Amino acid sequence: MAKILIIEDEDAIRRVLKKILLEEEKSYEVEEAEDGLSGIELIKKNEYDLVLCDIKMPKMDGIEVLSATQKIKPEIPIVMISGHGNLETAVETMKMGAFDYISKPPDLNRLLNTVRIALDHNHLAQENKQLKKKVSKSFEMVGNSEELTHIKSMIEKVAPTDARVLITGENGTGKELVAHWLHEKSDRHKKPFIEVNCAAIPSELIESELFGHLKGAFTSANKDRAGKFEAANGGTIFLDEIGDMSLSAQAKVLRALQESKVQRVGSDKDIKVDVRVIAATNKNLKEEIEQKRFREDLYHRLAVIIINVPALNERRDDIPVLVEYFAEKIASEQGNKPKKFTDDAQNLLKTLDWTGNIRELRNVVERLIILGDKKITADDVKTFVQIKK
Repeated sequence: MAKILIIEDEDAIRRVLKKILLEEEKSYEVEEAEDGLSGIELIKKNEYDLVLCDIKMPKMDGIEVLSATQKIKPEIPIVMISGHGNLETAVETMKMGAFDYISKPPDLNRLLNTVRIALDHNHLAQENKQLKKKVSKSFEMVGNSEELTHIKSMIEKVAPTDARVLITGENGTGKELVAHWLHEKSDRHKKPFIEVNCAAIPSELIESELFGHLKGAFTSANKDRAGKFEAANGGTIFLDEIGDMSLSAQAKVLRALQESKVQRVGSDKDIKVDVRVIAATNKNLKEEIEQKRFREDLYHRLAVIIINVPALNERRDDIPVLVEYFAEKIASEQGNKPKKFTDDAQNLLKTLDWTGNIRELRNVVERLIILGDKKITADDVKTFVQIKK
């Protein structure tokens, strides 16, 4: 049921608006406020799908109501109600963020059509918001340790900028989660996030994968193809395991960073791209530079900001929180109730050597849930987990 608030100081107009809405659509729930101040109080206390608001009112006018609502509940669409002499003001409210405006006396069809469109828009916005929450939850950074808190703080500072970031750390520590959060919290979050695992692509194909190719550029190039940089235009490209990239591909990435241009394999035509680059590696790139396996100039281009993701052995305080998180997540995936890990099981897990980091911990939690009883104890851990000496 859609909940609508009418803020209007004229009793007759309020009654007409309410009658029209309730007669047209039985599922509408309509509430009233006789001035802007009482309207804002209702908005603070209740959830509305739409607000119809007069412009000229005592105590607080419609422009003030619009401004205040955008601060406290910006997701609510507001349709302004304007007298014929107030069209300029109405247009100004549209610039301020009002969804639409209708004139007094309200035309029946115009009013109902505007209300339907506004409610549909709000419904879609809420669906997108819920979807975004689900997406964000799948890349959640779990833990309260000092090390993880420091990383979260860095993300908050760096994400809104276009600064390039190099994420370092062992395999399985969650470098890709950091990359996703940098994108999610940036101004580019509505644009593509393109992930490229440089270690998984054969060296002879990496340039084609990143920059695209023309038909006939090489044996299997049967048609023109855009690369990952073009696909990420306006958004973010995440170059995972960049330490495994060939030197020739590194040279082209360097050019793309310097000039914001790429060339498809087999072409001499420049393609302009606007891409934020985030890279990650489990290698020591300074050692790779010394061994002539990584370009120093590319390193300095990428490492504007360096975020090091600590190994799980360095943030053991997060293990109990992670265990509970994985237990709930695995149970949800399997359609079961989460199993409880006893304190002695949690304490034992905290003492183990997690060379595989968070990825290994998740696998162990899943194994214990499958093989253990209703409660996972320290004996279960000793039985089903290979303790590293």
